[in-house]
Amino acid sequence: MGGNAGGYAERVAEGDWAAIGAEVDAYGCAITPPLLTGEECAEIADLYDDAGRFRSTVDMERYRFGAGQYRYFAEPFPEPVAALREALYPRLLPIARGWAARLGRPAPWPDTLPEWLGMCHHAGQRKPTPILLRYGKDDWNALHRDLYGDLVFPLQVVIGLDEPGADYTGGEFLMVEQRARAQSRGTAMLLPRGRGLVFTTRDRPVRTQRGWSASPVRHGVSVVRSGRRRTLGLVFHDAA
Repeated sequence: MGGNAGGYAERVAEGDWAAIGAEVDAYGCAITPPLLTGEECAEIADLYDDAGRFRSTVDMERYRFGAGQYRYFAEPFPEPVAALREALYPRLLPIARGWAARLGRPAPWPDTLPEWLGMCHHAGQRKPTPILLRYGKDDWNALHRDLYGDLVFPLQVVIGLDEPGADYTGGEFLMVEQRARAQSRGTAMLLPRGRGLVFTTRDRPVRTQRGWSASPVRHGVSVVRSGRRRTLGLVFHDAA
């Protein structure tokens, strides 16, 4: 699983990022082009049982987060994890800065991921956040937001490692957006194997009669009805 950093960057570059950005603006999420091959998906998913690759393991039921388990990677990351995280960051950066401008917020994110992570570390957010999630039958993930500290990048990416409808059923990715003076809006997506889903980490700008306002968004996973669902999560800020 090594020696292909340029290849991962090329796959990211093949995306129509203007269209992806427009879709994220409209709905809070968008599917990327293929980022991993089927073989790479299987290799990454199989790392789950190598405990030495990870800094911590979370049992979701124990903490009332749902049911299932996930593990945070320790450094050094597997090459696909490091390469995709670094290649995706500059593609997401224009969306992040545009959202900050609409909402009148600071846009502290520099041009490269290493610079941004350096800022996180200086602020005490030093724990790496790439994550491998594993769900079995009847597992699910409660609605939540992945903030981890004061410094937050407003977008993240989850990559499907199994094929919906073949390797598992159920297990839709869920987003619920709280809209001002209105009922909440829900979105459900199936994650194609090897493709990423770009989605908002915390909130997103929504146009109102008074201009732009921030609509809080939470995400989760519906109950897995059968099989096994594994995903790779790429968060672009580290944890305190």
